Amino acid sequence: MNVNDTTANPAEPEPHDARFHATSYMKFLRLAFRLATEGSWIFYLWMIVLTCIALVGTHAWAVQVRDGMAVTAMTDHVSWGLYIANFTFIVGLAAGGVMMVIPAYIYHDRDMHDTVIIGELLAIASIVMCLLFVVVDLGRPDRFWHIMPFVGKFHWPVSMLTWDVIVLNGYLLLNLHICGYLLYKRFLGEAPDRKWYIPFVFLSIAWAISIHTVTAFLYSGLGGRPFWNTALLAPRFLTSAFVAGPAFIIVVLQIIRRITKTKTKIGEGSIRTLAGIMRITILINLLMLVSEIFTSFYTGGAHGVSAKYLYFGHHGHHALMPWIWTSAVFMIIAAVLLLRPRIHEHLWTLDIACVLAFIAIWIEKGMGLIIPGFIPSTLHEWVEYLPSATEWKITAGIWAGGLMVYTLLLKIAIPVFAGTVSSRKP
Repeated sequence: MNVNDTTANPAEPEPHDARFHATSYMKFLRLAFRLATEGSWIFYLWMIVLTCIALVGTHAWAVQVRDGMAVTAMTDHVSWGLYIANFTFIVGLAAGGVMMVIPAYIYHDRDMHDTVIIGELLAIASIVMCLLFVVVDLGRPDRFWHIMPFVGKFHWPVSMLTWDVIVLNGYLLLNLHICGYLLYKRFLGEAPDRKWYIPFVFLSIAWAISIHTVTAFLYSGLGGRPFWNTALLAPRFLTSAFVAGPAFIIVVLQIIRRITKTKTKIGEGSIRTLAGIMRITILINLLMLVSEIFTSFYTGGAHGVSAKYLYFGHHGHHALMPWIWTSAVFMIIAAVLLLRPRIHEHLWTLDIACVLAFIAIWIEKGMGLIIPGFIPSTLHEWVEYLPSATEWKITAGIWAGGLMVYTLLLKIAIPVFAGTVSSRKP
């Protein structure tokens, strides 16, 4: 071939050429931006609603930063309120995503392989919300640098709080790597290299268990709060996480099936497996709850004072009674519904059970766990707590922000994994 011949076509880059991957990565980022910002009127309406709620929450937080924590209902007696209650629950929601990873990668469940990305993306959105709840709980968020290594005093490994910082941020980075790598390889149409994601998948399983275990140790290690001083706290956290996580994912899977054309990818197998997991874990959670109640009420002692207040009040103080009894009723109803034979074929019944279980766990691990730990105080003073309007606005704003993140991640992941978009098929 004549090198001066301008009509000659340049050679096509090989799939593993570095220039090809650089170009493809920029193409992938452009595609991700387009997928995340384009959709039907339902998508735009959903995002507008979430944006409005998030803006209301942002304004409420700005007021809180300006005026101080006095705008909340928290006091010197009850120093952790709705923010840490939601943080505790959402850590479990992030850990619950592992319930899709275990069947997919350990037991080689082919149905779960098609939907495991949904659980991993949930973990990312959940950890983002966890970090936001910690930030808004700080009276002076500008002083966060005090806990940063080398800049402030990290107090590792003595402080359980520093362990929580490590496991939460580590879990976020793990899931970002796994999801990003698998999505990019699927976009290229290449088989992912197992050494670049399988070790991280198995590490994420252990890490998911650690994030909720460390959170439980953070509470049970506080000797001045007898209500939390129980060895069952960590197992209860994990069991309830494996109820709330699958419950949320089941509802998400059904929504995706109803509003998209990916029914062949998101089949009944995943829902059947997750419903089976919930059927067992919700009964174990109820057993642990009954064991705690028996210990508190039968043996008495300091541990039982907060529990008695929680369930039956104390001399006119009964602010938490409606919360915990609602949780108990919802949990029992959900457990009964999940015992229905072939529950995965009765989708509306399954949806009701998932919603009731989700709400029940949210109350149990939030208002039913964090708040009574402070009542009565260490000085035996009875100061009740109910969230202020500012706290509810900020909480709703963070949930809306987390749902926005999760929605955008799903908007990118579903078409890529379904094969409708790729580097060769824009």
